[in-house]
Amino acid sequence: MQQIFNFIFKNSNRLLFLLLLGISLTLTIQSHSFHRSKVISSANFLSGGVYEQLNEFDEYLNLKSQNEALAQENATLKSILFNKKDTTVARKLDSIKGVKSSDIIVSRVIHNSYNVYENYLTLNSGELQGVKPDMGVVNSLGIVGIVDNTSPHYATVVSILNKKSQINAKIKKSNHFGSLIWNGKSTGFVQLIDVPRLASVRKGDTIVTGGQSVIFPENINIGTIEKVYIDNQTNYYTLDVKLFNDMTNLGHVYILKGKDRKEIMNLEKRENDE
Repeated sequence: MQQIFNFIFKNSNRLLFLLLLGISLTLTIQSHSFHRSKVISSANFLSGGVYEQLNEFDEYLNLKSQNEALAQENATLKSILFNKKDTTVARKLDSIKGVKSSDIIVSRVIHNSYNVYENYLTLNSGELQGVKPDMGVVNSLGIVGIVDNTSPHYATVVSILNKKSQINAKIKKSNHFGSLIWNGKSTGFVQLIDVPRLASVRKGDTIVTGGQSVIFPENINIGTIEKVYIDNQTNYYTLDVKLFNDMTNLGHVYILKGKDRKEIMNLEKRENDE
């Protein structure tokens, strides 16, 4: 203990300088958006590289389970070829309304958090591949999240399992809209709030994206209604939605460019300014 005190005493000037330097850098980053964005971009680059190496090692350890999944998928495809009854055919991404195959960036999840209130994913695609903030992220089963920050080779995504996430969604059969949020309780469920009482809702009804957003096209799958509640404060329905996606087990994903987003936002801004 005496040696520690001696070390601090001998190097007090240097330690004070480092402390003041750290405080000044923190204040500069917090008070200037340009510096803050540069720090976030650099952090994405560094953490992205680490996550990719860890993900590659994890994939190597999981080769057996991946081979089993491929074998099962091959069996399913063969059963389709032999005209056996099968309803598990996945919809092709280029058939989604408003999204061409040229407007889809294929990427891979290299880091995925799902056990805190504000969960994020890291993808191995970034600015050099055309990824920008506010692009929608989906996979073959449904929506995954929205791009938050980017660096040249990586991007972070606000997961739908994030209490800050809010996405326009609707009941597929009736087109009644609501806001899709997450209450932080279960990785398998999200909530559709502010659904009007006039809406006909039943357990098992499908929930899809609503199309009133410039981020996601309309009718991308989300999940099915599990429970129906009435919010005593608003007198609207709150729906527990069981996700089609297993958000704890994500691999390849698709980033939607949404090339009309800027045009739509500029047009709406012009209307608001008039």
